[in-house]
Amino acid sequence: MDGHVIVVGLGFGDEGKGAVVDALCHDALLHDAPVTSVVRFNGGAQAAHNVVVGDRHHTFSQFGSGTLAGVPTHLSRHVLVEPIALATESRELAELGVADPLRLLSIDADALLTTPIHVAANRAREDARGHARHGSCGKGIGETTWYGLLAARGAAAGDVVEDQEVTGEPGPPPTVGDCAHPAVLRAKLDALARFYEPLIGAGRSVDDLVALYRDFAGAVRVTTGDEVGRLAEHGRLVFEGAQGVLLDQWRGFHPHTTWSTVTPDNARELLGHRRATVLGVTRTYQTRHGAGPFPTEDDRVLARFPERHNGTGEYQGAWRAGHLDAVLLRYAVDACGGVDGLAVTHLDAPDLHVATAYDAPLPTTDLTAFLDHRTPTLTALPDPATWLADHLDVPVLVTGAGPDRADYTVRAPALR
Repeated sequence: MDGHVIVVGLGFGDEGKGAVVDALCHDALLHDAPVTSVVRFNGGAQAAHNVVVGDRHHTFSQFGSGTLAGVPTHLSRHVLVEPIALATESRELAELGVADPLRLLSIDADALLTTPIHVAANRAREDARGHARHGSCGKGIGETTWYGLLAARGAAAGDVVEDQEVTGEPGPPPTVGDCAHPAVLRAKLDALARFYEPLIGAGRSVDDLVALYRDFAGAVRVTTGDEVGRLAEHGRLVFEGAQGVLLDQWRGFHPHTTWSTVTPDNARELLGHRRATVLGVTRTYQTRHGAGPFPTEDDRVLARFPERHNGTGEYQGAWRAGHLDAVLLRYAVDACGGVDGLAVTHLDAPDLHVATAYDAPLPTTDLTAFLDHRTPTLTALPDPATWLADHLDVPVLVTGAGPDRADYTVRAPALR
């Protein structure tokens, strides 16, 4: 079935992807073309997608942002699943009136588990970096991915994998499917705990984790095989990306990147031959949470637009803002292999400017160092949606002019 939509952020994250996904799901329901499922295709529990519906507000982390519109979520094999945080989020959604939230959730058995061991290791490494911090969220995402790579690459103690030394003997990584098999899970968690003990010491009891994860496996629907294909045959899917393309593990600006493929590649692979509309999301001004290059950063923009749902994170760092950066926006679109349309959020922000160029052209290497020393050329941005559509030669299909669902408009019938 055609009509699937891939929602991807074109900035450093926090573009408004959650509100866009919610708007798409709600609009489709109003037009009697309901979305079958929201599919997460990257990232993990570090996502923070804010959805406001009247007096209800939720920051979506692992559940899809269509939940308040009644749309189920599928966590694909590309998502890192943190069961403890997932249980907390389920309780929060129940308090907002979502009946039995876990009933709306399915998870691929091959999805990697993020455990308290991964989280502790992630934070220990980031603490050790001091002023050279990467800007990690401290949620164990990079550590989960890295440990999973060790088995895939047959790594052993003394090897260097992704610029990080292997200091112990790794085992196979624990997965969601293992949660229903306590003996298998225990062996993997024992190996994980031994591997990280020199870094973090003795952590949470493995016995406690095995019991907790066994209960988790009994509370959610764990799938095998081509679940996305089965869902796609029954209706329209909305793929919800996490983070932004400028943080992508392959196309972002190292070391200030996420251990995740943020571009639409994972979603396209899950869809196989099926077509989808790629919808790139951008604010009308640039934001960044934590360390890394930010050519258009301007404290005056930060002061003008206070952030209701973002602040300084213990590990992620400070909330930052600046002028819209058309140079990096074009870079992000190209990194996606192009987009079919735009979702433009924060259209209620007045008196904006956009960087149309830098004092030097983008190089093909050493982008992080290059961006650290750029002077942008700014011009007024009186009508952001029109300017962006013309500049990128793609239509604006969704607009947002405030935090509430009522402030969003789906402008294209093709998205229903």
